[in-house]
Amino acid sequence: MKLRAIEMPKVDLNKPLEDMNEQEKMIYYFLNCQKGMDDSKIKVMIENDEVIQMLEKRVETISDDRWKKIIEDFQKLHENEERIELQLELEETQRQMKEVQKEKEKAEKKVEEKDQEIKQMIQVMLANEMSLELISKSLSKSEDEIMELLK
Repeated sequence: MKLRAIEMPKVDLNKPLEDMNEQEKMIYYFLNCQKGMDDSKIKVMIENDEVIQMLEKRVETISDDRWKKIIEDFQKLHENEERIELQLELEETQRQMKEVQKEKEKAEKKVEEKDQEIKQMIQVMLANEMSLELISKSLSKSEDEIMELLK
């Protein structure tokens, strides 16, 4: 027996039967076989596919309540797969946010270091008796900005 995994969100159950591959047909059958011959696709599958015919004979022996339970379990499994996928996406987003935060902190630290260098340079200029106006022109900063840096 071979088992195959198929991502359910990628299965288009509305496409024509002739365009479905074997896995898509099986999934369609399992999700809709309780409808039996009332579903035209199921009817064609039963008429043309020996494997489906064999499955149909087994399905006929399953009670409605038991069949509903099987479908509910199948749908829960699908929902759990979606939750896991969303959880993985969330974890990746959180990881990326941490990286961005680290980069932001590095950039803020560099800005702070540059501000300290400018502050020291201004203090040296003031110690050498340069006027605030001249310092403002040489640094291309307003006098208010210079006073803010000195605080």
